[in-house]
Amino acid sequence: MVTSAHEGMHRIFQERPEILAPVFTVLGIELSEKAAVYAITTDATETRPMARHIDTALRICPSDGEDFLLAVEAQERRDDRKEHSWAYYVAYLQSKYKLPVLLLVVCRDRATAKWAAGPFDCGTRGWTVQRTCPLVVGPDNLPMITDVRSAAKNPAMAAFSALTHANNPECDAILDALDQALGGMDSDASDYIYQFLDVTLGDTPAGDKWRSIMGFVNYFPGRGHLMERAYLEGQAEGKAEGKAEGQAEGKAAGEAALILRLLDKRGILVSEDTRERVTSCTDLDTLTLWFDRALTVTASEDLFAVAADGVDGVDASAAGSQDATTL
Repeated sequence: MVTSAHEGMHRIFQERPEILAPVFTVLGIELSEKAAVYAITTDATETRPMARHIDTALRICPSDGEDFLLAVEAQERRDDRKEHSWAYYVAYLQSKYKLPVLLLVVCRDRATAKWAAGPFDCGTRGWTVQRTCPLVVGPDNLPMITDVRSAAKNPAMAAFSALTHANNPECDAILDALDQALGGMDSDASDYIYQFLDVTLGDTPAGDKWRSIMGFVNYFPGRGHLMERAYLEGQAEGKAEGKAEGQAEGKAAGEAALILRLLDKRGILVSEDTRERVTSCTDLDTLTLWFDRALTVTASEDLFAVAADGVDGVDASAAGSQDATTL
């Protein structure tokens, strides 16, 4: 099953390629500091109806050598099927792009990392026709970044360290250092890291720790973070409306304003239909659900999509007049 942690462990290489150099250093591979990085298609599907998708695939163009491809796979547990699919990915990319290929596997526990290192052989009767030797980063070789200065120098790498060490009881030290580092940065630079870890750490102790750091009461005093701005502005709007409409209605109006403000701050275009539906909702449980979704959705209409658990975003007051599945 694809999880937020799984997505985060490979997508960060696409969105914050500055972590490539320190990760390669951990692995003992030289990579120049000046290198262009381009995301390439991850679809490895053949004409036959069998879909294959690499988690992340990058073309790296170092300033001091030939271009190469990097396939990044996030692996949270042992899966013996990967022995075959990883070999396929390497062969496919090499055949398609005519470039050398490296395979990087990111793990969060030692047992999985030990297995993922392979090598995985294809052959018989004493002859090996192909050998897949993944590069692996995990808790044993990726450093815990607990120094504020180091975290400030490369916050994306510190976030990646936190995600990789999320199951380590000492991960709190990474999160504390990263929080201090982000506190001194411009909000536009820090927002990605705050939201990235909020989503990808999930229901781990590290995730609980990070959410306590981000909590409105403890975190908000004056740092100007996206969620702080959205919260305070939403609360102000809700308070003004609440005076006229009563405490309960004012609280709902404040929640609605907060949702719309958060979407706006994240750069999500809000349609008139979405705005009308959010502002007219008076059910606080529904508004809370929509707020949680507003943290991660890529389109405002996704607020109302049916979740995997079957819970949709339709408020009780509108249930009689709207489709209860999706918009």
